[in-house]
Amino acid sequence: MKETKPSWLYLLLLILSGEAIFILPFVFPRVFRPTVLDVLELENVELGLCFSVYGLVAMVSYVLGGPLADKYQPRKLIAIALWMTALGGLIFAQYPDMWVLQIVYGWWGFTTIFLFWAAMIKATRIWGGTNSQGKAFGFLDGGRGLTGGLFSLLGVVVFSFFLSESPEVADLNDRKEAFTYVIYSASIIIILIGILVWFFMKSDKNDEKVTLERISWNEIKQVLKLPSVWLLMVIILCGYVGYKITDIISQYAEEVMLYNQVESAKVGTLLQFLRPATGILVGLIADKLKITWLLFVSFVLTLIGGLLFASGVIAPTTTLLFFMSVVVIAAGVYAIRALYFGVMQVGKIPMTLTGTAVGLISLIGYTPDVFAGPAYGMLLDAHPGEELGHQHVFWMLSAFAFVGGLAAWVYQRKYGR
Repeated sequence: MKETKPSWLYLLLLILSGEAIFILPFVFPRVFRPTVLDVLELENVELGLCFSVYGLVAMVSYVLGGPLADKYQPRKLIAIALWMTALGGLIFAQYPDMWVLQIVYGWWGFTTIFLFWAAMIKATRIWGGTNSQGKAFGFLDGGRGLTGGLFSLLGVVVFSFFLSESPEVADLNDRKEAFTYVIYSASIIIILIGILVWFFMKSDKNDEKVTLERISWNEIKQVLKLPSVWLLMVIILCGYVGYKITDIISQYAEEVMLYNQVESAKVGTLLQFLRPATGILVGLIADKLKITWLLFVSFVLTLIGGLLFASGVIAPTTTLLFFMSVVVIAAGVYAIRALYFGVMQVGKIPMTLTGTAVGLISLIGYTPDVFAGPAYGMLLDAHPGEELGHQHVFWMLSAFAFVGGLAAWVYQRKYGR
């Protein structure tokens, strides 16, 4: 009997919701960072504390929210999560005091992880079916990268449109009013995507087949007995360290390659475009090749790129080598992101227990959110503005890529044949 897959509209809505839900807590504060700090009257460290609150709530939410995705239909959890995230945006637009802002970030940790994260991964597995897991997760990550870029562009257009003067001379009130329109526009779009998800993100197969009446300790123990779950904890942790470290490549361009701020920002923009390009390419080829083998190769690419930066051979005189290394390391890191949940199917993780498995895997796999930033920050601050600090960061990346590559090789040997 031929397997029937959900429609492309299902995947499109999954991609839109998969990035839209993170626009308010992460994308806009990254794109509009100076504006966010000014209008909220925050220091860098205070904004960092908000992210810490988010991270702490998220760590608990990974574990508790996983089983929820096995009990309820993904589209309902995703839609409710989008609406509740947009509600946080309406409070954010009032520019509250620091303690209220921390509550909003804690709220977003709950809505984006407890209600959403495992449901998104499970819905992607449902779309991928038995034979298209690589395509499903490759297109999801590539599409999310593209959606994030389009949301950023829309935010900049709205912000520029509502500024009564040029950004260089606009006063604080003018910028605050313009940024309020940016937040409201995003919140309305997030609500609309939630409505589309609720009514149209339906699979052809009976959704009840992939949900359980109740989740008990027996199901959690069943998941923890799977070797694939423990291997994926290591694979995702190591891959995610690589993803976090790509944040400093534009800083490397400025401090080591001696680029000006505009040129180094262009390097950062190149990375933004490499993510969707890599995800979509991986999605097209992953199911034609062995997905586990491709995951291992992605770690090898990341290791090669990391070693090139760590060795110190890249200098202001080696522009071509610098850009080749950026492409290699980005291709490796973004391919790992696009693939690591895609190997759950061959790892014999039951579809009905996807949420529980994702929650437990993510609890360990996403700990770099807690330690990676401070770790590479300390390495860079020990040698400020010098190549040596950057080399130490890339040695750290290379070590994690090596360990992740070993785990991916074991996964390939165990499940890829």
